[in-house]
Amino acid sequence: MAGTDTSLKIELRASPAVILCEPQLGENIGTAARAMANFGLWDLRLVRPRDGWPNERAVAAASRADHVIERVRVFETLEEAIADLTLVLATTARSRDMQKEVIGPDEAAQRMAAQIGIGKGVGLLFGREKWGLLNEEVALADTIVTLPVEPAFASLNIAQAVLLMAYEWRRHSDLGTTLPFTDAMAEVAPREELIGLFGHLESTLDGSGFFTAPDKRPTVINNLRTMLERGKFTSQEIRTLRGVISSIDRRHQRPNPNRQKKSEEQG
Repeated sequence: MAGTDTSLKIELRASPAVILCEPQLGENIGTAARAMANFGLWDLRLVRPRDGWPNERAVAAASRADHVIERVRVFETLEEAIADLTLVLATTARSRDMQKEVIGPDEAAQRMAAQIGIGKGVGLLFGREKWGLLNEEVALADTIVTLPVEPAFASLNIAQAVLLMAYEWRRHSDLGTTLPFTDAMAEVAPREELIGLFGHLESTLDGSGFFTAPDKRPTVINNLRTMLERGKFTSQEIRTLRGVISSIDRRHQRPNPNRQKKSEEQG
C-alpha cells in the first residue's frame, strides 16, 4: 500500500515503546521500525541485538523510517529497557505456566491509551524470532497480550506482530478516529439538484412512452428515485446524467444512417 507523503512533517507524539528482546536479523528490526512508523510509534528499544547496532540491513529494511532508526536505544538487560515504563505488555502466542492475566489486542490498546493519556510510559515486549520470550521475561510484564491466531500455526514474524499491535494502538488513540484523505471526497449535490434530475428523467420517460401501464407509474417512479438517491451523486455527476438523458431524448432529431441507407436502397 503506497502513500508516503514526504512533504508532511512527522510529529513524535506520546506512544508506546516497542522492546525487541535479542532480535537476530537486522531485516526484522528494520521492518519492525517501518511498521511502527506506519502508525505513529517511534520509540524502539533493543535488548542485546545479535548483530549489534547500528545495523545496515535494518536501515535498508526500514524503508525511510529514519526517525525511528535514529532514535533506537540498545540495552544490555530487559530490566534496564523497561525501567521507566509504568505498564509493560508481553506479546506471546504460547500458553505460559504462570498466573498472569491474558488479554487481546483490543483491550491492550485501550489500556495503553489510558496510561499514556495520563502521562505514563507504556511498552510492548516482543521476543526472539525462533522462540519468542523467555518465561522470566514474561514475568517482568504486567500482562500477556495474545492474538486470535490459528493455534496450529500461531507464530508471527516480529514485524507482523508489531504492525498488528501498532494498528490497534492507533485505532484507540485520538489519531485513529479519522481516516486519511477521506475529506478529499466531493460533496454530495444539494437536494434540489437531485430533484431536478428526477423531474428530467421522468418527463423524458413520459415522452418516450416508457410507462405503458399508467397504474404502475407511481411504483416505478418510486423505485427510480430510490436508486438514484442511493447514489449520493455530486453536482458534476448529476450534470453528466442529465446530459445523457438529454442526448437520449434528442435521438429522434438526429439522422439515422441505417434508416437513410435502407430508404436509398428501396428508392
